[in-house]
This record gives sequence, C-alpha cells and structure tokens, in this order.
Amino acid sequence: MIYLWWVWMAAAVLLLVLEVLAPGFIFLGFAIGAAVVGVWLLAGYALAWVWLLLIFAVVSLIAWLVLRQLVGVRKGQIKLWDRDINED
Repeated sequence: MIYLWWVWMAAAVLLLVLEVLAPGFIFLGFAIGAAVVGVWLLAGYALAWVWLLLIFAVVSLIAWLVLRQLVGVRKGQIKLWDRDINED
C-alpha cells in the first residue's frame, strides 16, 4: 500500500488542473486532501484503504472550510458592478 503514494499525488495534480479549469475553490480542498494522503504514504505510514479514504475526506473537508473562511464570499457580501465592460 505504501507504493501507491504516487497515485494520490497524481490525483492531487489532476484536481489542481481541474481547479484551474473550474475556479471557485471547488476542487482545491480535494487536491489538498489527496496531497496529504500522498505525503502520508510517502512517509511510510501504511493504513487500510478505508482509513486512507477517511483521512482524505476529513482533510478535504477541513481544507475546504478553511478556504471558504479565508477567500470565500462573506455573509451578506454582494458584488456590485458600477461599470459595464462594454462601455468606453
């Protein structure tokens, strides 16, 4: 199971690419979770796949919540447009 660290790291890179294509911090939390599991396996800690998926899910959720607090839209915040991009 330890030798599968590269699969988790490849999944993290793939999720980062998806984040670039669909911005909004949708896939970034999942990418952080996959990278943490990949580093965990690279460090030599072997666990059953069920525990790895649980670690992935928990870290992804925490990362997503932290990202929403740091860069997400605040409660009651709206975007006001005072100028149209088509105006000269």
